[in-house]
Amino acid sequence: MHIKLPLKPNDLKTRFSAFDSFNWFTRILRVDETLIKPEQEFFTAPFEKDRMNDFYIHDRDAFFNPATRSRIVYFILSRIKYQVRDNVNKFGINKLVSSGIYKAAFPLHDCKFRHRSEDPSCPSERYLLYREWAHPRSIYKKQPLDLIRKYYGEKIGIYFAWLGYYTQMLLLAAVVGVACFLYGYFNQDNCTWSKEVCHPDIGGKIIMCPQCDKLCPFWKLNITCESSKKLCIFDSFGTLVFAVFMGVWVTLFLEFWKRRQAELEYEWDTVELQQEEQARPEYEARCTHVVINEITQEEERVPFTTWGKCIRITLCASAVFFWILLIIASVIGIIVYRLSVFIVFSAQLPKHFNGTDPIQKYLTPQTATSITASIISFIIIMILNTIYEKVAIMITNFELPRTQTDYENSLTMKMFLFQFVNYYSSCFYIAFFKGKFVGYPGDPVYWLGKYRNEECDPGGCLLELTTQLTIIMGGKAIWNNIQEVLLPWIMNLIGRYHRVSRSEKITPRWEQDYHLQPMGKLGLFYEYLEMIIQFGFVTLFVASFPLAPLLALVNNILEIRVDAWKLTTQYRRMVPEKAQDIGAWQPIMQGIAILAVVTNAMIIAFTSDMIPRLVYYWSFSVPPYGDHTHYTMEGYINNTLSIFNIGDFRNRSRGNPYSGLGNHTTCRYRDFRYPPGHPQEYKHNIYYWHVIAAKLAFIIVMEHIIYSVKFFISYAIPDVSKSTKSKIKREKYLTQKLLHENHLKDVKKNMGVIADKMIEVVDNNLRPKLE
Repeated sequence: MHIKLPLKPNDLKTRFSAFDSFNWFTRILRVDETLIKPEQEFFTAPFEKDRMNDFYIHDRDAFFNPATRSRIVYFILSRIKYQVRDNVNKFGINKLVSSGIYKAAFPLHDCKFRHRSEDPSCPSERYLLYREWAHPRSIYKKQPLDLIRKYYGEKIGIYFAWLGYYTQMLLLAAVVGVACFLYGYFNQDNCTWSKEVCHPDIGGKIIMCPQCDKLCPFWKLNITCESSKKLCIFDSFGTLVFAVFMGVWVTLFLEFWKRRQAELEYEWDTVELQQEEQARPEYEARCTHVVINEITQEEERVPFTTWGKCIRITLCASAVFFWILLIIASVIGIIVYRLSVFIVFSAQLPKHFNGTDPIQKYLTPQTATSITASIISFIIIMILNTIYEKVAIMITNFELPRTQTDYENSLTMKMFLFQFVNYYSSCFYIAFFKGKFVGYPGDPVYWLGKYRNEECDPGGCLLELTTQLTIIMGGKAIWNNIQEVLLPWIMNLIGRYHRVSRSEKITPRWEQDYHLQPMGKLGLFYEYLEMIIQFGFVTLFVASFPLAPLLALVNNILEIRVDAWKLTTQYRRMVPEKAQDIGAWQPIMQGIAILAVVTNAMIIAFTSDMIPRLVYYWSFSVPPYGDHTHYTMEGYINNTLSIFNIGDFRNRSRGNPYSGLGNHTTCRYRDFRYPPGHPQEYKHNIYYWHVIAAKLAFIIVMEHIIYSVKFFISYAIPDVSKSTKSKIKREKYLTQKLLHENHLKDVKKNMGVIADKMIEVVDNNLRPKLE
């Protein structure tokens, strides 16, 4: 099994850290070291029984930790042959469990989680983990990663190490995000364009064109006063700074995590992980075709031929594509809902602003449509999640990967693809499609030939995207945590009433653990998936919602303790597994990080109104295009809303109610077009082309700057720190010296004795002849 065990204590000097000067503060955050003693660092080497004297054995009974003991036992049990049928060997405890011969097979917890074991020789590690890690009062403490790894194995240890590191890095992002939010909040009173929207002589006198046919009324611009004030908070210069910062932050996180991961690989002895992974029982059961192995030139059994494998891959890819199209269809359904319900809200809600009615003040048709659509979208997402989880497992089972790692990697890509489209498609629609292809009042664009395409508020769709993200992110976090706490607790409560030995006063340990919940074949797959989806929300759309890292930080602090509580109190102990890294999730995060730069640049360019405002300020507020003598934002609203002649409405769009606004011959709409009577009436004007050029230039410049910085950071920060490299080299040297050289000395010693005897024999034979 190539299990690495201690050769000698680590004799390299520990480098001074900047955090050592804050020792008094960090001591508060550490676990109680009188209960959980810090692990001593050792240099290690693969264990060989013949060289036991070369290893550092302080206590023979504690030489193998509990997780290693469980791994050894499972390794033996999973390879024992129990039957031969049709020249096919049947072996392993997994196959016996899957065929129902055994009910379950699992390592036991060492004691109850609330009390120490009465056996003085038992370390009571479950109790220590509950007290110092899973209990709510330990929420501010660092995680005892070495004890987690010692009790549960490296695979669970690396998950909690990654989640803890991600949460630490979120603290910096949350602080900067809150600072940018506060900058926007305290500067909203200086927002000139919002003041113009709310001003009774500007926004109160601008009559806007109807946003749907027949039923939607003409409306005054100042009914969007409150939403324009909120938009000033998020659509500010701080948003641009934060988007650039997050592009750099995500690179720092991934690079520093690689370094931390390399340290854990060394400390947990997974640097050179060599272990032949056994085929899954489901795979072996289907091995009926005989083929010749190209390498060994021997016969071996496989579940299907090359042609059969091609057919399976084609069917699986088609199924994945079909279900992704189904998700997109559900998003289209939400869009149709938004288009139809907007007409209803426009007809029912107040038409003009009087400044006194609180409902009228905040609940505009646009806001009501956005909130209800976001809630319905969240409900549909959670329902589809349940369905697609089962579909992805069915497709992967049909695909029949050979090993558990292959199975998890295949399922990871399918599930992430489903979840990506499911969670992010509505956000992508609002950010990049809504309000972009609407035409103009005289020639609107229709969905399905019936529904007029949605328009954004005069301030843009950024606030709606923020609302969507808040509802989905917040709702998902609350739902997942409630589900993770309540579901296993209720199931275990039911299990306690079905115990075999209810009449006995003492329930044996195996029976107590049997009635706990099994972790399942996929282990921590769903925990990783939940966090990666959250990572996508924090990075892909952060330009519209700077508080996303703060929400993620609060959620993750709770998530760590909820997951710890589940493992220690509600679940059976898993068979410990070795793991070098977080697997397929690392390249997925790197892909999200690259995509995040593009999405945030496009959100600022196309979803927010920052670029049109900058173009107006620097070019169109002063001559030759403007009338002001100095650069200003005054007149922005009037200059960026185009004019439409009501008489130019087509028959299909005529008949909208005026609702007491008086008789007007023109109305305004959100676009950059020439007014009626112009030689190029209703064509895009010069302002439009300036804005388009500025947006494209901004995207190119921002992307190149951030990608350049990302590349430089990736190059400057090595994946393995200098101290870790020194430890690895020192360990290899000691392994060679202690094991190989000692072995050579033994050989030389033995050879020397043999040589002396041979010389003595030769001497005795030759001496008489010489004499």
